[in-house]
Amino acid sequence: MAAEEVTSKGQAWFCTGGLPSDIVVEVDGMAFHLHKFPLTSKSKKLHDLVTEQETNPARVQMTSKSSEKGIEKADDGGRRGENGNFESEIEQGHCRISLPNFPGGSETFETAAKFCYGVKIDLSASNVAPLRCAGEVLEMTEEYSEHNLVSKTEGFLCQRAFRNVKHSIEALKSCERILPLAENLGIVQRCIDAISSMAALVDPSLLGWPVKDVAAGASRKKTTSSTTKGCCGGAVDLWFDDQSILCLDFFKRLIFTMRDQDLNPDIIESCLINHAKKCFPGSARSNGKHSSSSVASDAERRELLETIATNLPLEKSSIASTSTRFLFGLLRYANILKASEASKAALERKIGAQLEQATLDDLLIPSYSYLNETLYDIDCAQRMLGYFLESYKGSSVEADDANVRNVRSSTLMTVGKLVDGYLSEIASDANLKPERFYELAISLPAQGRLFDDGLYGAIDVYLKAHPWISEVERENICRAMDCHKLTLEACTHAAQNDRLPLCTVIQVLFVEQLQLRHAIAGTLIAADPVPLDSGSPSAIEGGDERGDRATEQVQNSSPWRAAISENQVLRFDMSRMRSRVNELERMCRTMKKAIEKIDSAGPPASGGWRNSVGRKFGCKFKTQVSDSHESTVVVASKARHQSNRHRSSS
Repeated sequence: MAAEEVTSKGQAWFCTGGLPSDIVVEVDGMAFHLHKFPLTSKSKKLHDLVTEQETNPARVQMTSKSSEKGIEKADDGGRRGENGNFESEIEQGHCRISLPNFPGGSETFETAAKFCYGVKIDLSASNVAPLRCAGEVLEMTEEYSEHNLVSKTEGFLCQRAFRNVKHSIEALKSCERILPLAENLGIVQRCIDAISSMAALVDPSLLGWPVKDVAAGASRKKTTSSTTKGCCGGAVDLWFDDQSILCLDFFKRLIFTMRDQDLNPDIIESCLINHAKKCFPGSARSNGKHSSSSVASDAERRELLETIATNLPLEKSSIASTSTRFLFGLLRYANILKASEASKAALERKIGAQLEQATLDDLLIPSYSYLNETLYDIDCAQRMLGYFLESYKGSSVEADDANVRNVRSSTLMTVGKLVDGYLSEIASDANLKPERFYELAISLPAQGRLFDDGLYGAIDVYLKAHPWISEVERENICRAMDCHKLTLEACTHAAQNDRLPLCTVIQVLFVEQLQLRHAIAGTLIAADPVPLDSGSPSAIEGGDERGDRATEQVQNSSPWRAAISENQVLRFDMSRMRSRVNELERMCRTMKKAIEKIDSAGPPASGGWRNSVGRKFGCKFKTQVSDSHESTVVVASKARHQSNRHRSSS
């Protein structure tokens, strides 16, 4: 039959092949004026219906009257009688058949009718499932006629649709409007199994690559087989990009099947994240792109979000597409849509596993509950920090390599800076209770902060924003920081900070003095590994051959020579200073004992205890010494020193 022999007028479809039509098939309000022989030669169902109408005219008349409303929609589907009603087509020699609830509707029946007439039809992933169901309804099997519609569509499904992820998804999408027949025929489950099986062939290390780098990445990854490339269409980053067209029920069944088959968690996660990016546009806040979603109502969106959140692998993500910022966006969606607590907890645990990738802007989640007095959801941040510490402790116990431990320590330091920044941001909230601030401040272990300067800044902001809290609460908040881990700059600032409680200021001053003493002590004990003093007895008598070689190598190096020389000078000066300090301390102790002895013996007869001490130690005390007399005293001391030297020399 030529293409021009098929015409459509309004709600009627005609086959004008030269012979008048002798059968009218009504499908979804569309009247198809066809011929009995082509249809009955391929369809056992139509053959049985035509035979039944020819042998049972009463049934035919009843079917005709019940179908007049549908025929009335046709432009030229029938002829009116004298009373204005449609004349029965049985009287004109026509047979009328109605096929209600036909799978795929009139469009699918039109394709099946063309197949019966021998017209070549173009099968695709989007129409093969409805045509397969149409063949089942019309009983177009091989037992009735060779090379029939059922076998043709089954061959296309097995050889083409089920061997490509995109085609399988399109075929699964087309099954939404032909349920439950597609389910009974197993087409839905076979599509899901095919998608899951082909997903298992994808190399998880290629997920998340940019599309322009897929070719280069595939050349670097020799393990990627040609089958994998074929089933994924060559775009590894977009291998599940079309899955967002699936309805919620099919998507959930797909995820459950993938989990039952123990697929790689990265593959499941990639599937979930790609679907979420399509259905929840703008979750990352940096990407404002909008896309059409098959999920319309809030209830469906909430159910989809709960499905995605509860099925995300709890392990830290190893693919680039799962960014922490996007997970925070999903958490905000969960709060807005009032998702279940289990789904929120799953997202929080997932974020906590990779909290070091978060930013301060991500962590500042607004409080969506009226029961929360604070501006930000502090409970949520504290829970995520707890999940991070839980995963950190678990991985630290299993880490045997020193490099791995260093990486874990660096990760903890990064989270420590994030927490300090978060504390500084929320400290100005007037509704933040002191105990809540303290709990969050001490939740991080001590090794999470190299210095407590950031924590001190947050405490200072809190004390400034809450001047009404009591002294006890101030002291309790300041206990969260370790004054020994404050830098010299922070100690200097804290010593002059009148907002800090007195006990904290005293502790800061003590730590500051201790740091200065340690700095001086470190300078004093700085030793030279190879002394250059050739006149030293230890260098002459105690040096062996190995020490001589080391000394010679150091002496031949000019930078080392200069550094060692400076070190020796510094050591000599420090030794003199140490001796002088020891001598002064010894004199002070002696003077103290003498003063105590004089005080216990009573006041002397004349001159007081100052004169007696002066006679004993050869020094005189003045009643008043001020800055204006200092230069005179120094000059007199120098004159006495010179006269003593002159007397001794003579």
